[in-house]
Amino acid sequence: MTDLVLVFLSTAIVIVLALLAGAGAAKLARLDGATYPAALKHAAAAFAAVLTIASTVTAALSTLRS
Repeated sequence: MTDLVLVFLSTAIVIVLALLAGAGAAKLARLDGATYPAALKHAAAAFAAVLTIASTVTAALSTLRS
């Protein structure tokens, strides 16, 4: 049960961090003069990058644990 709670909390933290990174990327893109669709593309790319890095780190750590 504790492991399940830990997985859910870790997932929630990663998603919140990914959303913050996406929002920051969109804000920086808008400050740089990008249009709203271009800023949204930057936000989506940053969100996906954070999730990709998190899944890669998780896979690397899971091989070390087993």
